[in-house]
Order: sequence, then structure tokens, then C-alpha cells
Amino acid sequence: MNGKSNRCWLLVNRPISEPSEEDFAINEAPIPDIRENQFLVKIIYLSVDPYMRGRMRDGVSYAPPAVLGEVMVGGAVGQIIKSNNNSYSEGKIVQGNFGWQEYALSDGIGVNIVDPSVAPISTSLGVLGMPGLTAYFGLLEVGCPVLGETIVVSAAAGAVGAVVGQIAKIKGCDVVGIAGGAEKCRYLEEELGFDYTIDYKSQPDISNALNAACPRGIDIYFDNVGGAILDEVLNHINIGARIPICGMISEYNLSQPQLVPRPTRALLVNRAKMQGLLVWDWVERRQEGIEQMAQWIKEGKLYYKEDIIEGIEKVPEAFLKLFKGQNFGKQIIKVGDLQ
Repeated sequence: MNGKSNRCWLLVNRPISEPSEEDFAINEAPIPDIRENQFLVKIIYLSVDPYMRGRMRDGVSYAPPAVLGEVMVGGAVGQIIKSNNNSYSEGKIVQGNFGWQEYALSDGIGVNIVDPSVAPISTSLGVLGMPGLTAYFGLLEVGCPVLGETIVVSAAAGAVGAVVGQIAKIKGCDVVGIAGGAEKCRYLEEELGFDYTIDYKSQPDISNALNAACPRGIDIYFDNVGGAILDEVLNHINIGARIPICGMISEYNLSQPQLVPRPTRALLVNRAKMQGLLVWDWVERRQEGIEQMAQWIKEGKLYYKEDIIEGIEKVPEAFLKLFKGQNFGKQIIKVGDLQ
């Protein structure tokens, strides 16, 4: 502990469309004192994720909105530096929803102990954290892949999409990734083993690209983006297709809903299933997912990429990168060092 202050980012405005750095304000406050059953965490890495855009709205959703004037919500991993809690001793590495700040108090609710011998602790925010577990359970429990099927993954170079595609390959599927930019597409094919990629930034006709990439149609579409790509994919699904809905990043900043074709005809004709998913649906099986993916990493079957920016002052900048497709891998901010 530096004995000075706790820098944190507050949410000060609810954007109508695209968020900006002006929606946040950095604040310095004293490092809080711990009370009975509490512990103090020095944050090492902060996570920024697309779901945070939804938390900036003041509306009904699967989680309460972030509160104006308070620390912006978000996951982080750090080290316990003071403790009055017998279950969480000093020196332990923990992951939780600690928010955009350098130090956080906790009583242990919703906090997970991280084993640094398994993998770098930053992975608890990515491949072995919420994004990776979303991919693991979303694909296996909702997508239900079968050997030889064709799966399409959008935002395929992102923290969720890259894991989905690799697990689908482990399960013997043909994998098509949709990503933005030649560099990301090369990475997916040459390093992660995707069978085919579509660069939506340079491909003027997504429908023709899907015809070429999926000559036998699409059995699973793991959707991270929504919008026009989802509309196109629905025209190529097979009978019995499964469509796990994980995210809609192309729609998060819209001030008004778009007028688009309804999906119900495609779902009816093909007796397909479209299902939303949240990682919390499998919270009791969290350790199962971590152990299996950690094993795949050790076996060289599962790879991950992290896009790390340094400095608490860079958090809003890193967050906004997500909506421009400028991050390459799991977006993380390093704000401290282990003691």
C-alpha cells in the first residue's frame, strides 16, 4: 500500500449512443480502512468488457445499472494486502467485481481465489475467467456441438469468440470465424486453427462469403455481435441449427432500434433454436470449466491472447477500443504490481 490515495473512475453520465471519455471522471480518495470480516485488495489488473455498456443504461436488465457518481463496475484481479477475514489471508490473489479502481474492500461475497501456479493471474479475467467460461458453457451447453458440424463465430478474435472457435475444433467441428481486419483473420487461421475466416471490414458481401465458407450450411452460430451479421447468418442455417446469443456489440450504442427482418421465419422453417446465455447460469460448475480449459492450455490445444494497456488513467480509453474493434485479444489494464 502506497499510503497515499485510491484512484478510481466514476460514472458521471449515461450516454444515449456511443460512450465517450467524458462519461467518466477520475477521482482520488483515501485508501479505505478495513472493518470486521473485510479485506483490502490491491488491484493488479482491471478488465473492460462489452457488457459494461449495458450497465451504463438506467433500465431493467439482468443486472442493476451502474450508479452515477460511484465507481464504475467491472471485474478485476488483485492481491490481499490487509485482512480481517479468516477465509481470505494476506498475500492471496483474488478475482471479483472490484470496479475501476486501484484498491477495493470486500467481505468475500462473489470473490474467487486465484491460483497463480495454474496460469498468469491476468487469465482470471480472460480465458480462465468470465469470457472463457462464457465460451465454454455457452458453446457446450447451448450450442451442443457434434462432430463434423459447421460453426460460425462472430467477433472471433475477441476474448469469447477465440475460445469458442478453439473448443469447437477440439470437438471436431469445422470452424468459420468472422473478424475485422486481415491481421486478426491470419491469427485465427494460422495460430488458432480456424478452418476459414471472413473479414467483415473488407468483405462487401457477407452472404456470398458465408456461401463460400459454409457450403453445407451452418449448424451453430455463436453470436457476439447481433445486427446485420446475425441477419445474414439466419439465411444460411440448417435444420436443427442452434444459435447461442452471447452479445450484441454492434447494437449497444444505437440510440434507436433498427428496423430489420424478423428472425422467426428462419427459426420456424429450420426448426432452429436461438437462446440467450449468461455465464452465471453455470456458476456452480465454474471450477469444472477452469480445470478443463487449463488442461487444454497445458496440452497446447487452447491458446489465448491478451491486449494489455498500462495505467489506471487509461481505463476509459481501453473500454472505448472495444466498440471500434481496436483491441486484439482480451482487453486488460495493468494498474499495479504484486507485492
